[in-house]
Amino acid sequence: MSDLNFLFRKRIGISDDEVITFQNLDKVLEKTAKAIPFENLCIMENRTTQITNENVMSKILEQNEGGLCYELNSILYLFLIENNFNTTLIRGVVYDHMKQQWSATGKTHVANLIDHNGQLYLVDTGFGGNLPLKPVPLNGEMVESNNGEFRVDDQESEHGDYILYMKLKHKDEDWKIGYAFNSNEGFTNITELNEVQKIIIKHPESAFNKNPLMIKLTDKGNMILTDSSFTEWVDGKMTKKKIDEKRFSLIRKEYFNL
Repeated sequence: MSDLNFLFRKRIGISDDEVITFQNLDKVLEKTAKAIPFENLCIMENRTTQITNENVMSKILEQNEGGLCYELNSILYLFLIENNFNTTLIRGVVYDHMKQQWSATGKTHVANLIDHNGQLYLVDTGFGGNLPLKPVPLNGEMVESNNGEFRVDDQESEHGDYILYMKLKHKDEDWKIGYAFNSNEGFTNITELNEVQKIIIKHPESAFNKNPLMIKLTDKGNMILTDSSFTEWVDGKMTKKKIDEKRFSLIRKEYFNL
């Protein structure tokens, strides 16, 4: 077993001898979401590195940090390859619901596409609190998880041929757009993600270069930490508290281990 395979299993809590199959991939995704936070601290603290297999592995599996979509889904990609999945990375454009438009940062969302028995599935562990937690087939079929309902529609847009829709548990009454992507533009070299990281770091419309953000799923909901507030969702009920710099540091360590 490779170091990456061993360390990824250790980080999310899966035994060395468990065979990872498509049938138990939802278990892997849920454990990953609860163990590895979505966070932008490297950007906020000006300590980003080049996106390479070695650097992503070092950051997430050896230093036990989290990351943004291009880091979280690239380490998942490497783990899936190690476990004999037929997968590629894709880039998509997130829909900004606050502004009611596609994100000005362009194709900066990163996810995985898995080919299983001739059917393509979207697999994403880097979409903050919006994670499907299960493979979502590219045939419009809805999947339901502890985080809500999700589907991928064959739908042309200016950004590709498919759109992920979601209805988050306890939060959404109607379907809303997650992101659009092109299923024909898959890639396997994660160094391509340096372009994504550069945009996220420098673009004036980037949501991740202004304030610290940490999100992690829990057994009963999720936790969201910024430099000014700590929000907990538990069984559909939200508690939001204003915090100061000292409290931020304490919560960051206690709840996110960062």
